[in-house]
Amino acid sequence: MTNGPKRRGKQTMAKPSELSRGDLLFEVSTPLGFSVRCTRAYWEFIVTYKHPVLAGREKEVEETLRDPDQVRRSRKDPKVFLLYRGSAPRWLCAVTRQQNNGGFLITAYPTNAIKAGEQIWTKSK
Repeated sequence: MTNGPKRRGKQTMAKPSELSRGDLLFEVSTPLGFSVRCTRAYWEFIVTYKHPVLAGREKEVEETLRDPDQVRRSRKDPKVFLLYRGSAPRWLCAVTRQQNNGGFLITAYPTNAIKAGEQIWTKSK
């Protein structure tokens, strides 16, 4: 396995951790005690190739990270967290990976179902 850029179809995209801070779109503190960052280039990748429906919804993703209704740990990777905001039948999910003292956005998407996994945090009412 190499540490170089990831290949996604015909598009080559560097890992968020490899991109410069000058290209930072946002860095948001989460209730999990670490900050999540996303660069402009990686956000463009998300809204162009993964989830075009999120174009122009960066602030909603930031708010999901800052003030989620629920957080679950991935069943496959203990350093990956799914932060949900909204209510049934429509949630916004921001998927993050904790790395060292911070974290980065893997992806975000609208969903009508919360994934299985250990619920590790819930907003107090």
